[in-house]
Amino acid sequence: MDAKFCPKCGTPVDPNAQGFIMTTTPTVSGYKVKKVLGIVSGITPRTRGILGKFIGGIESMIGGEVTAFTTEIEKARAEALDRCRAKAASMGANAVIGIDIETSDLGEQMMLLVFSATGTAVILEPES
Repeated sequence: MDAKFCPKCGTPVDPNAQGFIMTTTPTVSGYKVKKVLGIVSGITPRTRGILGKFIGGIESMIGGEVTAFTTEIEKARAEALDRCRAKAASMGANAVIGIDIETSDLGEQMMLLVFSATGTAVILEPES
């Protein structure tokens, strides 16, 4: 199988996702919702490793962007969206609308961040 990866963040790109619409808006211009299938979520927990915390700590002392976390945050966001899409596709959807992306910190002790993408799985059809 030929794996394809995002050139910016290195996240695997699912070739089955082509043509699948994902949007934060409740409607898609040129389409109408034929059927609502339900709420779908994609969740990915991430830890802040010791090396990442160390590098992030040094970068935060200097100021500016903490690049040690940027790539990992992008990967986590993409993974949560992909899991959301996969759940919707397994229900027969061709789109997820009204997507909300959130992050939660589960405490300093656990050093765990949770990324979630939640939306409504729907079947869209082009407007006449």
